[in-house]
Amino acid sequence: MKIIQILPELNSGGVERGTCELAQHLVTIGHESIVISHGGRLTKRLAEQGTRHITLPVHRKSLTTFFLVATLRQIFLTEKPDIIHVRSRVPAWIAWLAWKSLPRSSRPRFVSTFHGFYSVNAYSRIMTRGEQIIAVSASVKKHILQHYPIAPERVTVIHRGISNDFYHPNFQPSPAWIEQWRNEFPQLQGKYCINLPGRISRWKGHEHFCHLIHALRQKNLSVHGTIAGSCHPKKQEFGNELRALIQSLKLTDHITFLGDRTDLREVMSVSDAVVSLSLEPEAFGRVSLEAMGLGKPVAAYHHGGVAEQLDALFPEGNVTPGDWKSAAELIASWIDQAPMPPDENTFTLEKMLTQTVEVYHEVMARKQN
Repeated sequence: MKIIQILPELNSGGVERGTCELAQHLVTIGHESIVISHGGRLTKRLAEQGTRHITLPVHRKSLTTFFLVATLRQIFLTEKPDIIHVRSRVPAWIAWLAWKSLPRSSRPRFVSTFHGFYSVNAYSRIMTRGEQIIAVSASVKKHILQHYPIAPERVTVIHRGISNDFYHPNFQPSPAWIEQWRNEFPQLQGKYCINLPGRISRWKGHEHFCHLIHALRQKNLSVHGTIAGSCHPKKQEFGNELRALIQSLKLTDHITFLGDRTDLREVMSVSDAVVSLSLEPEAFGRVSLEAMGLGKPVAAYHHGGVAEQLDALFPEGNVTPGDWKSAAELIASWIDQAPMPPDENTFTLEKMLTQTVEVYHEVMARKQN
């Protein structure tokens, strides 16, 4: 098969990482892989793994983007893919319009992935145009079926997955990394370190995290909070509010901003606990799964895709959404002896890739029928 995946850009994020992982898998098992995006730092990785990348400004949320329909149509006619797989709304719109303009007899199969709880409107409806729709969690499937008149069998749940070879309880950072970490953050030594990974945003629960750390400090517990992620330039106002809150709670010496990290696996591996405090449900929440894969206890608000992970792997970490006080009590009970997630994670990368290719084969079989 020849598969074209289309997404806005290839810099960072779960959608981008999943696209690259699938592209590599397709090449490995003998298929032809093409990715269309505006480009980014991951394009080099794609090329090294045998995927062709076509650069188009499909990331722009602008009416001018629709001028790309003719360009995409020509690409589809030239490449003759078997599958077009759209992963985001703007690229999905132009890809679908280009696909619809093709002669019916020469149209490839059209697959879409709901990577999030998209707002319910005409703009988001494009993601339901897939002949088969992939939902990244059962929560996302429920969202789709609640808001769109779609037959349930058209939606396939394929949970995101991680490599058990890359995220496992026995992982240890290199001695050089450990030495640099200790030199850079000496204030963490000897403390029970609680990590909140994710970009700094109001909905990610950073304010709840500050109150959680404050509650634990009020118990005279030797804890330290770390925030792994940066603040988007458009979110600087919230970043300033967060720092003001930390100062008002007298936590300046007890919460450390780690900035953007390309070594989050290492950071979580040296943390004692990881939290997921998103105020709104995560569509999947891959970072919490990575932490559990590393053998770290995770305290998380029980909603969305994260709830599905915890229910399956670590129910000890379930917290009522919004109840940071209960999260603090839970973590306090872990300081002397924390429960451990199971050694064997069932949300595997291999399963995700295999199930996606199975969807491709299923839609191709319908074409033959």
